[in-house]
Amino acid sequence: MEVQVEISKIIINETVAQQVIVLKETEGQRRFFPMVIGMPEILAIDRRLKGKTYPRPLTHDLLANLIQEMDGILTKVVITDLNDHTFYANLVINQNGKSIIVDCRPSDAMALGVGLKVPFYVEEQVFEKL
Repeated sequence: MEVQVEISKIIINETVAQQVIVLKETEGQRRFFPMVIGMPEILAIDRRLKGKTYPRPLTHDLLANLIQEMDGILTKVVITDLNDHTFYANLVINQNGKSIIVDCRPSDAMALGVGLKVPFYVEEQVFEKL
């Protein structure tokens, strides 16, 4: 079962390499959990949340453009698993009525998903492993 979540907090500390993003359940129990991600990824997520754009596409913009040019639509981001302190995620892309699942790092999936304004989900089993 998938549980919808949203980005609750972004903690950027430029003195360390590892940054923190907190995801919170949108309804129900309102559970939450932190994820540790790298500086480039947290900055990409933060930039896209704030609507900042650049004259040339950055990596997540490039991926969004590629999906669109291939007649695809990113429909959701799903954090699928937690194993040995590592989170796993999928991009779910609809292309001409076909659902395409793409394995992805959660931080990259979130940066792409934030920019395209798609919902984020977490598999229930992830909450159970926390």
